[in-house]
Amino acid sequence: MLLSPPVRSEVRPDTLAERYQTVRRFTEYLAEPLVPEDYVVQSMPDVSPTKWHLAHVSWFFETFVLQTHFPNYRPLHPAYAYLFNSYYVQAGERHCRAQRGYLSRPTVEEVYAYRAYVDEHMLRLLERADEAQHQTLRPLVELGLHHEQQHQELLLTDIKHVFSVNPLRPVYRKRKESGATTAPSLRWVSIDEGLYEIGHVGPDFCYDNETRRHRSFLEPFQLASRLVTNGEYLEFMNDGGYERPELWLSVGWATAQAEGWNAPFYWEKQEGRWCLYSLGGSQPVDPEEPVCHVSYFEADAFARWAGARLPTEQEWEIAAQQVPVSGRLVEDGHFHPTVAEETGDDLLQMYGDVWEWTRSPYSPYPGYEPLPGALGEYNGKFMCNQFVLRGGSCATSETHIRATYRNFFPPDATWQFMGIRLAKDGDSD
Repeated sequence: MLLSPPVRSEVRPDTLAERYQTVRRFTEYLAEPLVPEDYVVQSMPDVSPTKWHLAHVSWFFETFVLQTHFPNYRPLHPAYAYLFNSYYVQAGERHCRAQRGYLSRPTVEEVYAYRAYVDEHMLRLLERADEAQHQTLRPLVELGLHHEQQHQELLLTDIKHVFSVNPLRPVYRKRKESGATTAPSLRWVSIDEGLYEIGHVGPDFCYDNETRRHRSFLEPFQLASRLVTNGEYLEFMNDGGYERPELWLSVGWATAQAEGWNAPFYWEKQEGRWCLYSLGGSQPVDPEEPVCHVSYFEADAFARWAGARLPTEQEWEIAAQQVPVSGRLVEDGHFHPTVAEETGDDLLQMYGDVWEWTRSPYSPYPGYEPLPGALGEYNGKFMCNQFVLRGGSCATSETHIRATYRNFFPPDATWQFMGIRLAKDGDSD
């Protein structure tokens, strides 16, 4: 049975059980276009097979909720704790990440049975819990649901890579038409100097790495009104951007040379013109769309070439507070960044389309404390050799993103939906 596409609504699920079911169903909606053969492929070590994602998010609820809060809970299979743990050392031994694609068993059918088993027990737990139990369960379940939404995004980015290495260039879903066909002219939006507050505050969910809220003094700066387009990036390429070491960080230049980079990831020349692979199949590069799948090194080199720089994460967050959390997110069903549309806001595309690299290393905020136990491994232990990205992408859920959200990846990563917004020092001319 084909699952219905999600319907965007201002009405959010009333109960935790309803929200649980909404998120879990959306994961299966995203997997619906796939056939069993698609579920098992691991095309590189950073990619996980689709069925592993489906099982791992179920393992998360089983491990951190059911085994501690459901009386006499019995796991469906004793080996799943080993097969579907990811990097939680305190939770037990793990199967090698780079070998997840070796697992022909459990089958896709068995993985869906595992999801159903976990769902059955989770719903029984949530429906029977009294108010005091709900107070204990809510933060754990909310963390599990946002964790699953992260894996929804990973499911899309990973299957994109899996399909891209197939010479048949399979289509995940046909691309939807978007409104605008021409990107608006780039403007510079000035932000005054001042002492600002950064980080999450309030009762709504956040990850531990978004805390504690703290003060940060910012010099005056300018932020580009929209994302960098493919056409602008092509100008960089045509001006020898990949052959000019003066534009690159030393490690970035060495990486670009070693990897043979000469264009964004998923770009290739076909009959003398640049094309790219999208989840809607191969297509000519549209110069008006945001450039996507560029590393931090490429984003930084482009910014230098353009006479600008990347924003800090503090600058991005302060600017984003002026803009509603709205944009081309996964619920829109485009699964590809789209041309910027004028909305009346000074800053366009702050949410959705592509994650935006910042120049900020991923490090703890003042007073940061990770969660206790194995859940403390979720964010804190990765605060080394990573850079922060902000704003979400076309694969991010609208109920998952917020101004304080801190994504992070190594500077050479490219397979995620990553793009560029420029910044400059000082006031506008």
